[in-house]
Amino acid sequence: MRIGIVLSNTPSYSETFFNSKIKGLQKNGMEVRLYCQTKKDDFTLCPVIESPKVSRSPFLQAWYFVKEFVLLLPYLLVVLRYIKLERKEGTGIVQLFKKIYLNAHLLKAKLDWLHFGFATQALGSETVAKAIGAKMAVSFRGFDINVYPIKHHDCYKALWKHVDKVHSISQYLLSKAVSMGLPVETPSAIITPAVQLDELPLSNHLAASENIKIVTIARLTWIKGLDIAIAAMAKLKENGFTFKYYIIGGGDKNYTERYKFMAYELGLNEEVVFCGKLSHHETLEHVSTADLYVQPSLNEGFCNAILEAQAMGKLTIASNVGGLPENIVDGKTGWLFENYSSEALAQQIETVLALSEADKKTICQNAQKRVIEEFNIEKQQAEFVSFYKI
Repeated sequence: MRIGIVLSNTPSYSETFFNSKIKGLQKNGMEVRLYCQTKKDDFTLCPVIESPKVSRSPFLQAWYFVKEFVLLLPYLLVVLRYIKLERKEGTGIVQLFKKIYLNAHLLKAKLDWLHFGFATQALGSETVAKAIGAKMAVSFRGFDINVYPIKHHDCYKALWKHVDKVHSISQYLLSKAVSMGLPVETPSAIITPAVQLDELPLSNHLAASENIKIVTIARLTWIKGLDIAIAAMAKLKENGFTFKYYIIGGGDKNYTERYKFMAYELGLNEEVVFCGKLSHHETLEHVSTADLYVQPSLNEGFCNAILEAQAMGKLTIASNVGGLPENIVDGKTGWLFENYSSEALAQQIETVLALSEADKKTICQNAQKRVIEEFNIEKQQAEFVSFYKI
């Protein structure tokens, strides 16, 4: 079986979701190819076909355009099928030529499945799979369903008509896609992120009652709810707790300045540490020495960072939104706090810190056990093999 996966870039070493998926499919005798805009030199897992180039120079772009159309001549029947499908969708002549050019690398593919790694990447390519005689799959992740459609209403209208099977990282995202128009009868599978357990640093650290280390991994953007967490830290300080709150992740300059100013205004310059973007290894080392892991997001499709924190036996607190209730079993493997409430988060942190050592240890062990049994790489790989066979 030949599987084509469409991504914007080849996955980096730390992106275990795609790397483990590719390895699992190959282990089961499937041929995998990636279709990307750019290829990183260190990626060697499978062949990579880059998309047609786009240049600001009109002369260079004209050359690229002519060259690509010449290369498409042996695939004339496929192109004609694609034109027919697009005309049925109401695509105009000028837009059609653009689409043929941008999808040229896919129109030359000989595949059984064409799988778009993110729903947004299928936009403008909805009919390609039918044109090349392949089945079309698409994956739902947080941004695809939670954010992009807010500004682009009905953006997936054509996708819902042509997709053969959908993969979602949580039941929440799948249900939301159905509410946005995905037909209920469309075949689907929930395959969650998984943790590469043997690559996590060992951690025997149990939460302290003083000099507490709290960690959050998040891009510095509005949807991650960092203002809620910072406000909660101010309440902890007022109540006499001694702590350091480490925020790991880069982001938009405006949001970075906003959050730093908020910490300054609340008198938290010594308590809140903005680490910026760190390597995956450095990030995991931070988490391994944390007393608490906190995820204050306004919404999440699932959240890999929470899985890794639980796998390392961290006491984990997250907002009760999106796919997070599928990630954490409230009160058993971690805790969920009331949406958008800094008071609720601060209270939950205080409650957790006040637990007995035995209770803390039980929660940590429950979390680790659940991740090992339900979110391991081998289980994820087997589920993707089944995904394409059905």
